[in-house]
Amino acid sequence: MTTRFTRNLVTTLWPALLLGFAAQCAYAQMPLSLNNNGRPTLAPLLEDVTPAVVNIAVTGKANTLQRNPLFDDPFFRRFFELPQPGPVVPSQSVGSGVIVDARKGYVITNHHVVANADKITVTLQDRRRFEAELVGSDEGTDVALLKIDANRLKALELGDSSSLKVGDFVVAIGNPFGLGQTVTSGIVSALGRSGLNIEGYEDFIQTDASINPGNSGGALVDLDGRLIGMNTAIIAPAGGNVGIGFAVPVHMVKSVMEQLLEYGEVRRGRLGIIIQDVTPDLADALSLGTVEGAVVTQVEPESPAEEAGINAGDVIIAVDGQAVTGSAALRNRIGLIPVGEEVKITLLRDGRRHVVEAEIGKASATRLSGGQTLPKLSGAQFQNLERSHPQYGSVEGVLVAQVEQNSPAWRNGLRDGDITLGVNRQPVRTVDALSAALQAAGPTVALNLLRGNTRLFLVIQ
Repeated sequence: MTTRFTRNLVTTLWPALLLGFAAQCAYAQMPLSLNNNGRPTLAPLLEDVTPAVVNIAVTGKANTLQRNPLFDDPFFRRFFELPQPGPVVPSQSVGSGVIVDARKGYVITNHHVVANADKITVTLQDRRRFEAELVGSDEGTDVALLKIDANRLKALELGDSSSLKVGDFVVAIGNPFGLGQTVTSGIVSALGRSGLNIEGYEDFIQTDASINPGNSGGALVDLDGRLIGMNTAIIAPAGGNVGIGFAVPVHMVKSVMEQLLEYGEVRRGRLGIIIQDVTPDLADALSLGTVEGAVVTQVEPESPAEEAGINAGDVIIAVDGQAVTGSAALRNRIGLIPVGEEVKITLLRDGRRHVVEAEIGKASATRLSGGQTLPKLSGAQFQNLERSHPQYGSVEGVLVAQVEQNSPAWRNGLRDGDITLGVNRQPVRTVDALSAALQAAGPTVALNLLRGNTRLFLVIQ
């Protein structure tokens, strides 16, 4: 290297000096160690944090054969000489998790990793295995909390995800493809990603650190060794990593974890408003002087927002002093505040800044399991019609989001995509209304459904 540098001194002096200066600045900003050969390394950092990242194995049950309900009819089976249906067999999946409390044995992971699990096994870096207890899980944020009874645990310190900047170096640790603990590195590619329809509440950290199937629930740490996110999803057109991964920020994980510990569930808060983003055109029309915030387009009667004095046309720019960049940010913020807590809402009205206090109310249900209200509808999942649905605005009803094959709801004729318009001729527009109507119905229930472009009655006795 020295010889080559001397031979090309004239042509390479300035580029070399500039590169050397840039490298020196980079190393000065990055808390890297030097190994015995004088080369930069993250090994000491990883030796400290990797014991807190665990592998998770989940065992559940699955049918070996997906079949038409007619296959369960003995006459149909005998007439067509069909084979006997396959047995229900165990299914297995793998993921990752992070120890966040060494003394109490609390481990965080993704909801989708442990959903419908019969048995959850946590394997530590030192190969010790423990059966985990599910403390609670929240589908909306894809966060779950586990507990293991173990000693000599190492926990990760929670960092401050709100202080992250695009370009910060990060390290992802997890169990991709079930290979075992794996470390990748990259930078923060973007912050506050939403609108991806991966989860109900989205405020993702985007990173180019390689994240693959099995990394779900693993750690995204900064170069101080603190947890700043939980790896959750990737965009993978070919099924593998393409450098676009997403992590739930630790401030959201912490908020969910606190509610799971206190209540065993997340009790969503609400203000009772309909909002939209502030666009440049809207900002000009309203003379706002800002393109950040959430415009209130409607206030529900007798809601916490109405009681606080919030009006349609107000632009909410902060909650408890924290800036609101858009409607998704406001929804995330309010949805994770415990019911009954008072917050200060900063808003713009007629060019003036106002601060109002509102008490967070209980959110209306957006999803319903059919078995909660009528055993003959168990296996069906209902949810409110969302703006993204093609029928939104043209019909009022409740969407049948999913029906498990061979479940009571399936055998009674309910199918994915049906829209429930009424129960015993009583219109239903929300999940809450559907639940109340089913509970008030007698032994015979007539569901008024919209299936495609066809309206029909489904009688359940």
